[in-house]
Amino acid sequence: MPSDSPASWSPRQWGTLLVLCAALFLDALDVSMVGVALPSIAHDLDLSTSSLQWIVSGYILGYGGLLLLGGRAADLLGRRRVFLVALAVFAAASLLGGLVDSGGLLIASRFIKGLSAAFTAPAGLSIITTSFAEGPVRNRALSIYTTCGATGFSMGLVLSGLLTEVGWRWTMLLPAPIALIALTAGLRLIPKSPREHGPGRGYDLPGALTGTAAMLLLVFTVVEAPRAGWASARTLLSFAVVAALLAAFVAIERRSSHPLIRLGVFRSADQIRANLGGAAFFGSYVGFQFLVTQYMQSLLGWSALQTALAFLPAGALVALASTRIGPLVDRFGTPRVIAAGFTALVVGYVLFLRITLTPQYAAVILPSMLLLGAACALVFPSLNIQATNGVEDDEQGMVSGLLNTSFQVGGAIFLAVVTAVVTANAGHGPATPQTVLDSYRPGLVVVSAVALGGLLITLTGLRRRRNPYEIVVASSTESAPATSAPTTAETAAVPVHD
Repeated sequence: MPSDSPASWSPRQWGTLLVLCAALFLDALDVSMVGVALPSIAHDLDLSTSSLQWIVSGYILGYGGLLLLGGRAADLLGRRRVFLVALAVFAAASLLGGLVDSGGLLIASRFIKGLSAAFTAPAGLSIITTSFAEGPVRNRALSIYTTCGATGFSMGLVLSGLLTEVGWRWTMLLPAPIALIALTAGLRLIPKSPREHGPGRGYDLPGALTGTAAMLLLVFTVVEAPRAGWASARTLLSFAVVAALLAAFVAIERRSSHPLIRLGVFRSADQIRANLGGAAFFGSYVGFQFLVTQYMQSLLGWSALQTALAFLPAGALVALASTRIGPLVDRFGTPRVIAAGFTALVVGYVLFLRITLTPQYAAVILPSMLLLGAACALVFPSLNIQATNGVEDDEQGMVSGLLNTSFQVGGAIFLAVVTAVVTANAGHGPATPQTVLDSYRPGLVVVSAVALGGLLITLTGLRRRRNPYEIVVASSTESAPATSAPTTAETAAVPVHD
């Protein structure tokens, strides 16, 4: 049983947590770091805009498409084994990405990195949730863990700006040595986790094939839809196949004695809100970052380093504030903390609508970045806590994979929507700076609307509870209220709603 406070955790516990934090930091770093380097990559490898998009989308395709499989593999094959093997693949793919000389190989390396992250992310989160007791202890561990993810995503832009000034290949190579160091430490520090055994446990191969195929095709279709046309026969046929695969997946899971995703988990309103909130949160931020990076470099003429420094206040605020979110969650509960974060997110996006062709850093850009940093610090750890509370140990990988899938699929869908909206408003005449800026505004409106949707979803969790200390455990049997003393924080359990 873990100790009750971080100060009394053993050196091995701290070491394990730091290894897992390093892996999550790398996953998030890799998502954001490539953004600022895209113009340099396009120039060096002579890539078109559609090919350039796949450097980002290739990672999302591998990550979002295989997260469900990665989460369940961690439960079945052993979390330590899955985590370390995937981390080794991530390091090798990072090295490959920095050495390639063609766009096709670079996109392939990005897909492989996304695939490996699809296994490290749920495995790492489930190692934490099965190693730290639910409640304040786990909330503190998750707060530290998710701080590294949020910081990696925010600081990736800064590091990318610095490294791109030297050469874009360094943005691809940087994760390799860090991943190797984390792998070496993980071999010594991460405790062994046996495979899951017992009646009803095994491999749901049909569910794995249909679920993974559905996620891969969904992400691919959404990413390609702006280019192929949302109403084109190809896009509509792809969506129809996705619907058929998802229907087959649900039918298989309902009959399987060892499902990839136990459908009963969706009886929890908190699970549904966490996953929808994750999709809205990450989807809106990815769309915002894409537009802002283009605005700063293409319209304002800022360098990669200047663009990165503009995002620095958000990253710094995340790094400073995220470790303090655990006590806030213990006191106020995840719905209130998430709602506060989404409010800051909406206000930050709306404020950014005031941009002009003249830089207004102090009046517009800086306040938006500070609000976004506060939102990331509040929302990201709180969503992870809400999704994993009240879940049995043998299903932690499953719910972790599900949450991360929501993040990545939301990012792919809403980035594609924002791109389509911007393209539709670009006009057919000569592109002037003003017309380009005017085409960005509807995209920012969409980003704000998505964040507002996430806020409204979260607010449904603020209804008065009959008993704030009742627990709904996402197990295979009907759960009953736990009889715990009300000294436990409200978010140490998933409450039952009226």
